[in-house]
Amino acid sequence: MPPCAAFLRLKENEMSKLTFDQAFERLIGHEGNFTNDKNDRGNWTTGIIGKGQLKGTKYGIAAMTYPQLDIKNLTLDQAKQIYKRDWWDALNANSLNPAIVFQVWDFAINAGMATAKRKLQSAVGVADDGIIGPITLQVINSTDLNDVLMRFNAERLTYYTKLSTWPSYGKGWTNRVAGQLRYAAVDN
Repeated sequence: MPPCAAFLRLKENEMSKLTFDQAFERLIGHEGNFTNDKNDRGNWTTGIIGKGQLKGTKYGIAAMTYPQLDIKNLTLDQAKQIYKRDWWDALNANSLNPAIVFQVWDFAINAGMATAKRKLQSAVGVADDGIIGPITLQVINSTDLNDVLMRFNAERLTYYTKLSTWPSYGKGWTNRVAGQLRYAAVDN
């Protein structure tokens, strides 16, 4: 079964009310077990390759963001709690359409919260200050949902292609965005 095929079984009305638990299940499809790639800055406690401790990433929880955490021994339940507290709630997920929330949340986990918020703002043509405030929300809510989803994923791909690590990780990022586009088609 293709990685995103499981969501096709969900009823459309269930998708329109995407919960944190459903979003987490999707995310874990992208974020796997422990990795300790010395060429991935996220695996270093300082976020700088070769500096600090190489502690790795597990379930997408990276040493760069959580340098004090025992990444290797992190449990799935602990990761879920971190994602809820530090990512889902920090995004203020309840203020956005669920189809948009999952897209931005997934990108925030992969590229950082500020980057994801700025790219969402760029997608809808407002100042990209990284604050999803009343002006940004008004523009998002007055823009066709499909347009927001397509433009946001275009911003995401453009962002990735400009990174110096594109040759090493670009294929994986592209596949991840392809999966996001599949979810967007069901969620809208």
